Amino acid sequence: MDLLQVVISGLLLGGVYALFAAGMNMIFGVLRVINLAHGELMMLGAYTTFWLFALANVNPLLSIPVSALVMFSLGAVIERTMIERTVGQPLLSSLLLTFGLSTLFMGTALSLWTANFRSVPYLTGSVNVFGLNLSQTRLVAFVVAVAVTGLTFGFLRFTTFGKAIRATAQNAEVAQVCGINVGRVRLVTFALGSAMAAVAGSLIAMIFTVSPEMGRIFIGRAFAIVVLGGLGSFVGAFIGALVLGVVETVTAYFTDTQIAEGVSYAVLVLVLLLRPSGLFGEKE
Repeated sequence: MDLLQVVISGLLLGGVYALFAAGMNMIFGVLRVINLAHGELMMLGAYTTFWLFALANVNPLLSIPVSALVMFSLGAVIERTMIERTVGQPLLSSLLLTFGLSTLFMGTALSLWTANFRSVPYLTGSVNVFGLNLSQTRLVAFVVAVAVTGLTFGFLRFTTFGKAIRATAQNAEVAQVCGINVGRVRLVTFALGSAMAAVAGSLIAMIFTVSPEMGRIFIGRAFAIVVLGGLGSFVGAFIGALVLGVVETVTAYFTDTQIAEGVSYAVLVLVLLLRPSGLFGEKE
C-alpha cells in the first residue's frame, strides 16, 4: 500500500512536469529551437504566484491566469525581438542565446530577491482517496496541470490556428505556401509555451520551495522528459513526464531525495544510448 501511494504521488507530480515539458517540446516542434531559458520563465511564473500570495494574500490558484498572461506577453516579446532571428540558423545560435537569457533572468532574480528559499503554504494537508493519503497540493496541482495540458492539446488538435501550428511544425515552407502566416504562428507558439511554463511554475510553487536557481533544476527534468517522449511530440512529453515522476518518487522512497534528483539525468543518458528518438519521436 505504501509503494502504491508513492507511485500515485509520482503520477500526480508527473502531471505538473508534463505541463512544463510540453511547452518546451511544443516550442521545439514548431521553431526547432531548444529554449534553455524555459526554466527561468517557469521560475518567474513561480515568483509571480509567490509575491501575489505574500503581498496581497491572493489565492495561488487565482494567480495562475495572471502568471500565464505575464509570461505569455514576455514570451511574445522575446520571440519577436530575439528568438525569431535564430530560427533556421544552426542550433548552437539558439542555444547560446537562450542560455544567455537564462543567466540574465536568474541573475536578475538573485539581485532582486536574493537566494533565499520561499514557499507558498497552501493546502498543506492530505486527503484520503480509496485508503491512500494523498497530498492535497499535489492533487490540485495535477488536476490543474492536466486541465491546462488537455486544453492546449485540444487547441492544437481542433482549432484552425492549432492546425496551422501543427502544419508549421511538419513543414514550415509548405505551410507558408498554403497561406499560413508562419511568423505569427511561431510568435504565438513561443508565447503559449512560455505561458505553460508559468502555469507549471505557479503549481510547483505550491509543492516545492521557490528560488532564483530553481529553473536550472527543472530544465534538466524537462530535457529528460522530452528526450524520453520524443522531441516535438506533445503526447510523448506527457507520458514521459508521468514516467519520470514515478521513477523519481520511487527512487526517493527506496534511497533518498539526493539520489532521486539525479534520476532525470540517468534517464536522459539511458534513453540517448538505447533509443535516441524517444518513445514517440521520429528519426530525422
